[in-house]
Amino acid sequence: MSLDHAPEAATAAASGANATQRFSSDKSFAASTPPERVSLLAREVLSAVHKTIRDHDVTYDEYNALKAWLINVGQDGEWPLFLDVWVEHVVEEVASDTRKGSKGTIEGPYYVPDAPELGSEATLPTREGEHGTPLLFQGQVTDVSGNSIPGALVEIWHADADGFYSQFAPGIPEWNLRGSVTADDEGRFQIHTLKPAPYQIPTDGACGKLISAAGWHPWRPAHLHLKVGAAGHQQITTQLYFPGDAHNDDDVADAVKPELILDPQDAPNGQQVVYNFVLDKN
Repeated sequence: MSLDHAPEAATAAASGANATQRFSSDKSFAASTPPERVSLLAREVLSAVHKTIRDHDVTYDEYNALKAWLINVGQDGEWPLFLDVWVEHVVEEVASDTRKGSKGTIEGPYYVPDAPELGSEATLPTREGEHGTPLLFQGQVTDVSGNSIPGALVEIWHADADGFYSQFAPGIPEWNLRGSVTADDEGRFQIHTLKPAPYQIPTDGACGKLISAAGWHPWRPAHLHLKVGAAGHQQITTQLYFPGDAHNDDDVADAVKPELILDPQDAPNGQQVVYNFVLDKN
């Protein structure tokens, strides 16, 4: 893909198919959930839907439009996108309610496991001529008592300066702007990368139709995705944001938390940020 030209757009269907395939291959499913728990959750979800229909006098035309849209979500492979954008932030909030240490937030649909190992001072893979503001992201991983955690694993991935993710948009090398970084003996790491851009979630598929019909916007603020973990400690999945972004306050995925906004400093060759991760024990 030549960087002298506008990037090829990632269609909703293509991105959705990739996200669906990735979810099916990478995630575990709670097949052991007891029937009574399944029944409880399913009945409460359905009761909430029934209440909405009754409270707002939903018509057959509206019901059929919903039915057609739900079919469209599946055809576009956008269930991972829909759920990760509009539902996951509440699941994350509940799951991390009692965890001490750094704040987490949603994983989103664009995580890919097993990114290349790059050491404790890493430069993320990029294309020749990759554009964007150079960014040095560094910090330390400790436990809640302040003790460093040697060998902690820091996985990082983010969009490019045009808002596209490798493995989900065409023409981008497989591991572009993705990597696994192992903290040194003091739990420290340095990651050289490029500042990501804000981006719109795909709008040419079913999720885009919902956004348009509801009069919402599709924007996510610029952010770095991270998973940070170590043996004997709870893994954190999080995103880090940049101050001044127009959509920090109205992120379509509702994933921004004040504790996750970085404090970039100007550096000779771009910007640098320091962010330390604190892991709770299992």
